[in-house]
Amino acid sequence: MFMADIAGVRVLYTGDYSREEDCHLCAAEILQFSQYFNSEKMAKTIRRLAEKTPEVGETVSGFLVKKAFTYQIMAHDDLHVFSQLSTENISQRITIAYSGAFGVLKHRLKQIFESVESLPDEESEGPAFRVPERLTVKYESEKHISLHWRSDPISDMVSDSVIISILLIPILITSYC
Repeated sequence: MFMADIAGVRVLYTGDYSREEDCHLCAAEILQFSQYFNSEKMAKTIRRLAEKTPEVGETVSGFLVKKAFTYQIMAHDDLHVFSQLSTENISQRITIAYSGAFGVLKHRLKQIFESVESLPDEESEGPAFRVPERLTVKYESEKHISLHWRSDPISDMVSDSVIISILLIPILITSYC
């Protein structure tokens, strides 16, 4: 279906190849209409972030909360005051079956990460080390080790790579033999 303009007459071609006369339509009158929308959005800082006026170009860090078509930027600690939202720190722990030597694991992780620090025995109740200051690996028994970390996106990625490395060590050792 298409519209054809022939000698000032608009004809709607239906494309059905019927013997019926095509329908002639008059041109519709289209009104010109324009509307201006302000696309700028403004966010107000509140409580702790509002105590100090930021300089031009200075970065303001906080939560952006939209409520009833208004935007507010608030500090992490103020979130529970102005909304029903709350934040928590999550400590995660996973125990993994590992019967290899603890030193082999530490050596393998030193090859992957820049900093692997041994922890004193009195702090960790047995052999342990910290991987990039985010994740603690503890020797629990001859058949188990545990990983401890505070959950955030980077620590979760580090823990995922450490878990994969631990699970691959027995496979790599058997493939070299």
